Amino acid sequence: MWALSAGLIGYCSKVLRTTLDDWKIPLMGVVSAFVFAAQMVNFSIPATGSSGHLGGGLLLAILLGPHAAFLAIASVLTVQAFFFADGGLLALGCTIFNLGFFPCFVAYPLIYRRIAGSNPTTARLWTVSILAAVAGLELGALGVVLETRLSEISALPFTTFIALMLPIHLPIGIIEGIVTAAVVQFVYRARPEVFDAATALSQGRKIAVAPVLVVLAIAAVCSGGVLSWFASSHPDGLEWALFHSTGTEEFAGREDALHASLAHVQTKTAILPDYTFSASEAPAETGAKTQWPAVDPGTSVSGIVGGAITLGIVALAGLALRRRAAPARP
Repeated sequence: MWALSAGLIGYCSKVLRTTLDDWKIPLMGVVSAFVFAAQMVNFSIPATGSSGHLGGGLLLAILLGPHAAFLAIASVLTVQAFFFADGGLLALGCTIFNLGFFPCFVAYPLIYRRIAGSNPTTARLWTVSILAAVAGLELGALGVVLETRLSEISALPFTTFIALMLPIHLPIGIIEGIVTAAVVQFVYRARPEVFDAATALSQGRKIAVAPVLVVLAIAAVCSGGVLSWFASSHPDGLEWALFHSTGTEEFAGREDALHASLAHVQTKTAILPDYTFSASEAPAETGAKTQWPAVDPGTSVSGIVGGAITLGIVALAGLALRRRAAPARP
């Protein structure tokens, strides 16, 4: 899965060398930072004891196009894994594929674009955003189940696991669709030409996106710095399904040399593990996590720093691709 995701990153990079416009680079960075911050805000799923968070792949695809979106979501997930120990390094290829490929290259072109069309009404935009978000998330959840089964690392009951994973991700997908539709509608009203550029209908045309960048940047800071305090403490959809399948919220897999080595790497690279200060640096904060809202300066710093790192990585990647695409001067 590492190789497959790396191949998709290479393919998307090759496409963007000839299609990426200069104005889209800051938009890529700011929207990616917003997705990073939004993923920190888990919302409770009523009557389930579970929670979910924004995936972000569909939103990125709608605003940036599928190729730029895949690079952006891959950057978000890589920053989470390396700097915040959110998700295992060995599973990173699976995570990028599940949260990137299905929304960007399946749900967006086959559902969103086909139904929304070039000039969607408000009702159609909201409807198709929810449909595409649910489809992308359900396919990603199915991918988790199949990858876990094929890996033969964790002996999960397949039928039980899939029967729990797909239903619990349905309400999560609906809420993601609502959030996606709200952001898309705002951008559509402010700069409708962005969507033409996402579908390569206005390639080479300069578009002023400063107002959109300002609003999304403020939203990213507010989400990561403040709204993250109000994140649900319930287990997310995957942890919930694991618990009801096996009685534990963690995969029971083997711990061989490769697992141990990558876990050691992650402990060295994670500057703010679990999006907070380490216990040795802030012992007084350990008890605050059991309260709601969890007003934690470590969480705020993590949201802002993580968003900034994501913005920087995505913007630098865009600049590098754009520079390679520039024609040589005589």
